[in-house]
Amino acid sequence: MTNTLSAYLEQEIMSADPLQLVCMLYQAAIMEVREARRHLAAANIPARSAAISKASNIIGELVSSLDREAGGELSERLAALYGYVLDRLLDANMKKDDAPLAEVLGLLITLNEGWQGAVAEKHRTATVAANANRFLPGQMAEAASQSWSF
Repeated sequence: MTNTLSAYLEQEIMSADPLQLVCMLYQAAIMEVREARRHLAAANIPARSAAISKASNIIGELVSSLDREAGGELSERLAALYGYVLDRLLDANMKKDDAPLAEVLGLLITLNEGWQGAVAEKHRTATVAANANRFLPGQMAEAASQSWSF
């Protein structure tokens, strides 16, 4: 079962476009922060620390994926926000406090929703373009002149 799941996840990652990969990273970070909160509540220090470390590594991947030249101000703002998230994760781990984890979770969920919207918009745009290209130029006039009856 584990090998099948690993193969499936590897295929998902390999076939994902860059926007989808960012969403996958957000979803993984959200999962780890939720795990950290669960382990904090259960006083499981090693598991809490491991989950926070994984979340931090994922945020580090998001930082390294920023194209600051092409992204301009947006990339700089995201870099600053990611730095803040990393600081809050460190605070949560050092102080054994849920409040920073709750804050990070909220931020990650909001960011993920924004990126999911970008993925959906890209998909809508691709669908419109694909439908527009269904007809060759000569066929457009013929299709438009056909009367439809039901």
